[in-house]
Amino acid sequence: MQASMAGWGSGLLGVLIFSGSLPATRVALSGFNPMFLTSARAVVAALLGIALLLVLRQARPERRDVISLLIVAAGVVVGFPLLTALALQHVTAAHSIVFIGLLPLATALFGMLRGMERPKPLFWVFSCTGSAAVGAYALSQSADLSLKGDLLMLAAVIVCGFGYAEGGALSRRLGGWQVISWALALSLPVMGTLALLTWPDSLTGIEMPAWAGLGYVSIFSMLVGFIFWYRGLAIGGIAGVGQLQLLQPFFGLMLASLLLHEPVSSTMLLVTTLVVGCVAGAKRFA
Repeated sequence: MQASMAGWGSGLLGVLIFSGSLPATRVALSGFNPMFLTSARAVVAALLGIALLLVLRQARPERRDVISLLIVAAGVVVGFPLLTALALQHVTAAHSIVFIGLLPLATALFGMLRGMERPKPLFWVFSCTGSAAVGAYALSQSADLSLKGDLLMLAAVIVCGFGYAEGGALSRRLGGWQVISWALALSLPVMGTLALLTWPDSLTGIEMPAWAGLGYVSIFSMLVGFIFWYRGLAIGGIAGVGQLQLLQPFFGLMLASLLLHEPVSSTMLLVTTLVVGCVAGAKRFA
């Protein structure tokens, strides 16, 4: 019982950390361009991850794991951060968080494609309903509609779900935090080069909120959140603790409203609730 509670507590803390990612990214974009923000957060997290691997004397991954680690890096180190940063130039953080409600479903779909799961027919009913709800909401926002922003968010969810599924399978052998640390380490040469190429012309005009946003997504969203999240999955069970991710849209909307003073409409809350319900149903019959 104590182990189960510890797992749920750790998993909840991971979800809370991830919930601040989009609002923090939105704030960081006030001082940095998307390419530098994506590369800089990866570099900072990679250096911390490498330090953890060295201090704790972790064995190197086997050669067969390199491709999977590169997929994880492409999905959660490069793809999701870059695509969301680009999307947040066109939509608000609150608007983008509605799409995050599809992330658990995307992860389950890629898990199925990799041969790990065989969902029941009702899974597809919930899947299609949730996707239709998100699409209808995006198209109904005529005043704030940004097709480019919405497509970028959908792409971000897809690549992140792929990275989560691949990382989830690999963590069974390497461990959760080790997977993200090695993925960050592999991405360091490319992301370090990109950070230098996109370095701002001047750092003097960048205000403190932008630095705080960069620090949050680098340390917490890119590394610390994964440590708590995967620890929760390992202790409390993937099926049970994994459901906590369904709370992320609600936490994210609250943060966008409280920290960024962005409006959260009743329609947005209704759609988010519907999406979360559909994902929960899809998970049940997966």
